[in-house]
Amino acid sequence: MPMTMRSLLHLHFSAPLPPCHRLLPKPLLIVPPTFFSKSPTGLPAFSSSSIFSFRSHCKVPIVHVDSPAQPRVAFGEIHVITGPMFAGKTTALLRRVLAEKNTGRNVAVIKSDKDTRYGLDSIVTHDGAKMPCIALPELSLFRERLGAEAYNKLDVIGIDEAQFFVDLYDFCCNAADRDQKTVIVAGLDGDYLRRRFGSVLDIIPLADSVTKLTARCELCGQRALFTQRKTSEKQTELIGGSDIYMPVCRQHYVDGQVVKEATRTILDIERIAV
Repeated sequence: MPMTMRSLLHLHFSAPLPPCHRLLPKPLLIVPPTFFSKSPTGLPAFSSSSIFSFRSHCKVPIVHVDSPAQPRVAFGEIHVITGPMFAGKTTALLRRVLAEKNTGRNVAVIKSDKDTRYGLDSIVTHDGAKMPCIALPELSLFRERLGAEAYNKLDVIGIDEAQFFVDLYDFCCNAADRDQKTVIVAGLDGDYLRRRFGSVLDIIPLADSVTKLTARCELCGQRALFTQRKTSEKQTELIGGSDIYMPVCRQHYVDGQVVKEATRTILDIERIAV
């Protein structure tokens, strides 16, 4: 004789239980008649009110026989600060690192050893603020340089001038995903030609947050999104300050490129004539 839903719910669990359940009591599940409502077909159906009352009427506790609950594993974070030169990226980086330090967290800051303008032992902003740092050619050397014990105690890692590190993506992945570090990255998103610079854009998909800063156009004072190179050098990596670069708005970037191209054409013509 086929069983109805009501008879199934009143069934005493007398059949042999799987090994993982044998330590549990054999419960008798008692469900009050008010738990059911009639469906259009005449068969028992769950009512919305009975769903909420089921737990209160159930005479046996609901036991989960899954694997024991594991403690939640903490993961790190990645925060990216980007924008043109003179936008305050290093200042924002140091401010966030110091805020973490003031809460009692262990911090360290890295910069590329290519930037020697203010020495190799400090990160210095354009307005003079500075903080001790470790200068490296590659981020993969950081753990070795700091030491495994000191690295394991770190909570926060700041990276300045991140566009110079070719292994930025792998380092951030490992530090945040595997080592549970908070990584704060500051660097240029584009070069003087408004093309991608280094690997900063590659870590955007990894980031918990992305902050795009702007500067003030050196020519008109409007919001500056781009970096204009004042000199005629063409290599992508040319480290310098206000003697070589200036922040500009879109209009003055375009105007500046037109002037540069016209000047270059005139010089080429004069060179050929000679």
